Amino acid sequence: MIKVENLIKNFGPKIAVNDVSFSVERGEVLGFLGPNGAGKSTTMRMVTGFIPPTAGRISVGGHDILTNPIPAKRLIGYLPENAPSYADMTVQGFLRFTAEMRGITGDARKRAVNRAVELCMLENVLYQTIDTLSKGYRHRTCLAQSIIHDPDILIMDEPTDGLDPNQKHEVRNLIKRMGTNKAVIFSTHILEEVDAACSRVIIIDRGRIVANGTPDELRRRSHLAGAVSVVVSGVTAAELSEALSSIDLVVRVDTLSETPQQSVVRAHPDSPDQKPALVRAVMELVSQRHWQLEDLRTEEGHFDEVFRSITLPDTIKEARQ
Repeated sequence: MIKVENLIKNFGPKIAVNDVSFSVERGEVLGFLGPNGAGKSTTMRMVTGFIPPTAGRISVGGHDILTNPIPAKRLIGYLPENAPSYADMTVQGFLRFTAEMRGITGDARKRAVNRAVELCMLENVLYQTIDTLSKGYRHRTCLAQSIIHDPDILIMDEPTDGLDPNQKHEVRNLIKRMGTNKAVIFSTHILEEVDAACSRVIIIDRGRIVANGTPDELRRRSHLAGAVSVVVSGVTAAELSEALSSIDLVVRVDTLSETPQQSVVRAHPDSPDQKPALVRAVMELVSQRHWQLEDLRTEEGHFDEVFRSITLPDTIKEARQ
C-alpha cells in the first residue's frame, strides 16, 4: 500500500530525512518512533504529498505521489501534527465540510459523519464550535475528519496527543482495529503505544532509520532480554553470583541487592533464545545447593532501554561506557 524508496529531504543545508526506505502493507500498523527533530513528521508529510521530497520515490496504492497525486491522496486519511481545523465551525459542520471535500454527499455524507462521530466519541460536543473544545476533543475531531471517507491508508502524527488516559486507550484500540484491514502509520514518542497498537516499529534518528522490526524483535535487542533474576535466602550475593557464573549459558551476573536475609542477582544468557534453558539450569543449581529460593523472574527486555541505546548521541554513549 505504501512504498518509500531512498527518500531525502533537505531544508537548505540541513538534511532532515536521509535515504529513508520502507514499505507498509494492508493489515499492518507501523509505529514511527524517534526523538524530537528526528524526521518523523517530515517523512509523513512527504508520504501524504503535503511537501515534496528533495529526492526519492513514494508510491501510495500503486500511484506515484508526485506524478499522480489525486488518486494517491484519495486513498489517504491524514491526521496532521497539532490537529488543524476551522475554529468557528461546529464539530458537525466541520465533519460535513470535510466529507463534501472528499466527494461524499447526501445520505452517504450523513452516514459517514455519524460513523466518524461514533468511532471518535464526539456525540457530546457535536454542536459546539471547535474553538470551545478542549485540546483532547479538538484532536479527536481532527481524527474524525481523517477517517470520514473510510480510507485504505491512515497516516497519523501523534494521534493521542492531548488525550486523557481513557481517551488514549480508546484511540489505541481504534487504531488497532482499523489496522486489521488498512495500512496504518502513526508517529509517537510514547513507548507504551508500541505494544498497545503496533505490529511493526521503525525508529528514526537524525533523519535515518536505525531500527525496523516487530516490537518483540526490538525488545530482544535489550541487554535485559532473556535474563533471569533470582532471590535466594541465606546466601551472600558473592556466593550466589559465583555459582550462577559457573553455568555455561551465563555470560554475566549482576548483583541487584543484598541484605543479611537474602540476595538478589540477575544472570544474563548469551542469547534471549536461551532463556528457557537458563531457567532450568538455575532451578537445578538451587536444588543441588539446597538453597531457599524466594523468587525467580525472567526478563522480556525493556523497549525504552533499546530506544535510548539506539538514539542517544554518540558522545553520551561514549561517556557512559
